[in-house]
Amino acid sequence: MNLIPQTHTNMTYSLDANRLIDRIASIVGPQGLITAPEETAAYVTDWRGTYHGTAIAVVRPATTEQVAEVVKICAEMHVSIVPQGGNTSLCGASVPRANAAEIVVSLSRMNRIRAVDLENNTITVEAGCILADLRKAAADADRLFPLSLASEGTCQIGGNLSTNAGGIAVLRYGNTRDLALGLEVVLPDGQIWNGLRGLRKDNTGYDLKHLFIGAEGTLGIITAAVLKLFPQPKKKATALVAIPNPQAAISLLTKVRGHCGDRLSGFEIMSRVCVDLVLAHIHGTHDPLFRPYPWYALVELTDTLTSMRLEDILEEALTDAIEIGTALDAIIAASEAQANALWALRENISEAQRVDGKSIKHDASVPVSRIPEFIDKADATLQQTFPGIRIVAFGHIGDGNIHYNCSMMNASDNQALLAKQSEVNRVIYDLATSLGGSISAEHGLGQLKREEIVRYKSPLELELMRSVKRALDPQNIMNPGKVLPGLMSE
Repeated sequence: MNLIPQTHTNMTYSLDANRLIDRIASIVGPQGLITAPEETAAYVTDWRGTYHGTAIAVVRPATTEQVAEVVKICAEMHVSIVPQGGNTSLCGASVPRANAAEIVVSLSRMNRIRAVDLENNTITVEAGCILADLRKAAADADRLFPLSLASEGTCQIGGNLSTNAGGIAVLRYGNTRDLALGLEVVLPDGQIWNGLRGLRKDNTGYDLKHLFIGAEGTLGIITAAVLKLFPQPKKKATALVAIPNPQAAISLLTKVRGHCGDRLSGFEIMSRVCVDLVLAHIHGTHDPLFRPYPWYALVELTDTLTSMRLEDILEEALTDAIEIGTALDAIIAASEAQANALWALRENISEAQRVDGKSIKHDASVPVSRIPEFIDKADATLQQTFPGIRIVAFGHIGDGNIHYNCSMMNASDNQALLAKQSEVNRVIYDLATSLGGSISAEHGLGQLKREEIVRYKSPLELELMRSVKRALDPQNIMNPGKVLPGLMSE
């Protein structure tokens, strides 16, 4: 008998791991259960190699009913559950804790598209559906599912919903929360809440789905969703614009939006440091302009009308911007391949950083108008405190979300900087909050910022969140140790 000490609500008891595994195996079968350490390794470590945990087993149910039965067993035996999608989390939300007797419930086998309703412009999918596959299914039906991330080839829609993912199309279509109409969720006691409603208007009480979107698996396991579809754009224009500074980016955003209206679907900013990293580490990338510039904006317009010449509309806006000094230079893609090459500079920044070495990552948001102030003040403070620091700043400037990452060029210096991560974090978190912002725009809290949030949310707000957690998950078996600090059973 394999007995593992467990602590729950201030009581210590022994878990019979063999009995747990046998009971779960009877539900999901041998193909739905992984216990060998060499096979579970990919599920207990995040993709950056920052977080490492342990798991009794990895469970891969094939249906919602199987998820529910597994959860019932875990609730009965007081076993903690870590729901997992594509395991692309940047804050440790999707991996188990170290030295904790937990199981990982991977939704990867639940990847079916259940229904497409073209007249209602909705698609119903299971949580394990890979985002790229979901986008392709929408495109095959001549529709657009607009959520787009650099990790879309591996991330899953359940994880996207659980973290309220943002991406590059938030400016026009909103976050994942804005794209969801209904959810199916397995609750911490194993009950199945069927909220798969394709309604855009339903004013019959609390909108429960919003409790689970962005909760990082701490309130239940999302197993399926009804999502919005949009008309498939027929025309696209993409430009890389050289700009002198972040303030010019805000001015350019205002000008392009005023000139192009709702056709503006993407507006990203990146510093020259970002571009240099991509050119150095990502094969096949190249610098599209004749000389380097300090900052760049990546601008994209889309339209459903085939008669529109979006390139002409964008060129007119950019010509005006260059004449007044808001923009320094620009190139408009002449083909789909050129547009993809421009986007490759932006989408490969995180991968280039991973290859280059570890860095201190931040995912902050401030009001769009205060982005230049945030970057200027953060740069000045950190450069004074840590001479030689390299700032890699980029992000979704159209919605106020800046990824602000810090490292040193020299490996030994970088190790010293990493050891002072808490000091660097305090500068960024305090500054973002002072400007009316947030310490997490789209990555969530996970393990990384779980304790930090106490400093930035009011006691009342935290207690309201704990009250919801206690009401839905009184045993605290759903992804414990993530998001919320100060729970009695931890």
